[in-house]
Amino acid sequence: MNTQREQLIQTWITSVLGSDQFEINFLAGDASFRRYARIKLNNKTFMLMDAPPEKEDCVPFVTIDEFFDAHQVRVPRIVAKDLEQGFLLLEDFGDVLLSTLLKDETVDEYYAQSFKQLVQLQSIDGKSHFPEYAYEKLISEMELLTDWMLPSLKIQPTADEQALIKRSFAILANAALAQPQVIVHRDFHSRNLMKIEGETDLGVIDFQDAVIGADTYDLISITRDAYVQWNPERVYQWFKMFYDLLPESAKQDRDFEQFRRDADLMAIQRHIKILGIFVRLFERDGKSGYLKDLPRVMWYLLEESKAYAELQPFMQFIHNRVMPEFEAKYGKYEVVA
Repeated sequence: MNTQREQLIQTWITSVLGSDQFEINFLAGDASFRRYARIKLNNKTFMLMDAPPEKEDCVPFVTIDEFFDAHQVRVPRIVAKDLEQGFLLLEDFGDVLLSTLLKDETVDEYYAQSFKQLVQLQSIDGKSHFPEYAYEKLISEMELLTDWMLPSLKIQPTADEQALIKRSFAILANAALAQPQVIVHRDFHSRNLMKIEGETDLGVIDFQDAVIGADTYDLISITRDAYVQWNPERVYQWFKMFYDLLPESAKQDRDFEQFRRDADLMAIQRHIKILGIFVRLFERDGKSGYLKDLPRVMWYLLEESKAYAELQPFMQFIHNRVMPEFEAKYGKYEVVA
């Protein structure tokens, strides 16, 4: 522990709160060089984000947080900031992640609330504030599958298979770009939404990678969460619930069938990317915690692609070449009814 850094923190918080009678408790976490601590003074609590400027740039976080806060997105308010030292004092949302509250009986209500918040987020004009989720970005994300997962299974695609993969990725990237483009949180799932005491709106965290992209992206992040799985029919009912909340402009020349297709193709793009990311987290960063979620993500990919003829050649490749090695190494997903 860097005692000099601790000293800087103590001094800064004392000056911000006008008292040195506070308690400070660092929280466990794996987020790069950022650390979080809960600060308690009398009966009030705050969150400290400690991001050493030489290792972490918290300017994007601050810029997006302030922009969202100004547009009624329920993000933690910034109480005080010192960007030169890399300190932020934030409103404390507590410890209750949405993921801990989701049960068969509660999920509809919580998801309905999150959809309402999502549609509100999408109504904000963010085009001049956020980068575009460009074609190249969508493709390079899917290439994580070929760069990390396939090598981990010792699969070397032939020239024909490489061409097939390339065509399939292009279909998915173009499908994402053809959808209405809105602000996308990019990690809008049950571990990044929080239940705040005494509030209906869910607290939104981990939004610093926001972009302008497809309006189905965040919907599928939460309904086809890499960490929880729901009955596919129920998921389509949620799609309908979300579709009904969309503004008329997002439904022009786009009936529910088309919307459902948009959402499925976006989900397929995302799950291809996640398969690569989870393997990379293990192979490159030594983080094995995500490996147990790999079979679920693969199950999603197999399920979601069934209805789409244009993806069948790619899925044949997955079934024939990838699945035997995948199941041998990462296991098989046991479907929850």
